[in-house]
Amino acid sequence: MTFPVIGVVGGGQLARMMAPAATALGFELRVLAEAEDVSAVSAVANSPVGDYRDLQTLLDFAQGLDVMTFDHEHVPTDHLRELLAAGVNVQPGPDALVNAQDKLVMRAAIERLELPNPDWASVQDVAALVSFGDRIGWPVVLKMPRGGYDGKGVRIVDSAEDAADTAPWFEAMSPLLAEAKVDFSRELSALVARTPDGESRAWPVAHTIQVDGVADEVIAPALDIAVEVAAAAEDAALRIAGELGVTGVMAVELFETPGTGAGFLINELAMRPHNTGHWTQDGSVTSQFEQHLRAVLNLPLGATDVLGPVVVMKNILGGDNQDLFSAYPAALSSEPAAKVHCYGKSVRPGRKIGHVNLVGASTDEVDSVRQRASRVAGIIRNGRVPAEESARISEENT
Repeated sequence: MTFPVIGVVGGGQLARMMAPAATALGFELRVLAEAEDVSAVSAVANSPVGDYRDLQTLLDFAQGLDVMTFDHEHVPTDHLRELLAAGVNVQPGPDALVNAQDKLVMRAAIERLELPNPDWASVQDVAALVSFGDRIGWPVVLKMPRGGYDGKGVRIVDSAEDAADTAPWFEAMSPLLAEAKVDFSRELSALVARTPDGESRAWPVAHTIQVDGVADEVIAPALDIAVEVAAAAEDAALRIAGELGVTGVMAVELFETPGTGAGFLINELAMRPHNTGHWTQDGSVTSQFEQHLRAVLNLPLGATDVLGPVVVMKNILGGDNQDLFSAYPAALSSEPAAKVHCYGKSVRPGRKIGHVNLVGASTDEVDSVRQRASRVAGIIRNGRVPAEESARISEENT
């Protein structure tokens, strides 16, 4: 019996975290890496370096694969269609993936499905942006439809006068996406997975805390959310996956808007494992990485039950400490129940270099769980133990 070979285009931390799941299931994972020093290379033995924007490179990488999937959404859509025409099993396919690649296509799809959308428009130039802002009210959010992530390619435009400064954006890319600036109570994430045969499963809706456009912290399941809102958000994500033909894991980023319509608006889609789903590694029966591999291979999906009343994921962003391992003794001893995941990336200020997962025994403990996870992440980030934490550890060891 032979086991399948899965190719992942992109060598970031998402591809890296697929490797343990693939190994456990006996699959062979191959990665098309952007460079020799990207995150996944040290975790995946077969990681050729190549340009995902070059069709021949993709065709060469596809040789011997049972399925090709992705660490990111940046492969040109036309290349994906050429791969399909060449007989490559691409999951998710281009007709689905384009909704995560192009925010204008995504907005139109959400509108077509009659799901909760903020006011939006495709704007060709500054004049069209001003017309939109005057119509729906300022401020508005301006987004580049393609290529943006973690807050990049997004800006708040406060007034018609401020809109004049966006001219260089239209010179770089047109049309752009203009959206109403949503008044929301918090951000949520609805994570689902779907197979080519249509089996789908959802994890509980999670609460995501963003800092400077990056998911800094995730609490799962989201606490104090109306049952009907959580159910509607989960149903919306499953419907999007089904109607758009999504395969693999998909994250639907949401704005919670209490007292209005469904109680939420859809922000963005990601058709791959997602930062807001990292909590599933240690907090769910089936992690998003294992589920993604199962889904793209059209295998039965795993259970998505949560392993505790509350799970917290805390991102580790680059800070002062360049020698992350030197902080491990203090970080791990400060919270033995914490699970640390490092991405093997060089440290730069603000760069995602890892995360910490921690499962709590009670929802009443959520503040404590958050503090403990943040403490571990902070020790690794800064390379030092806070004075009060050092005193606590010293007291416990005497």
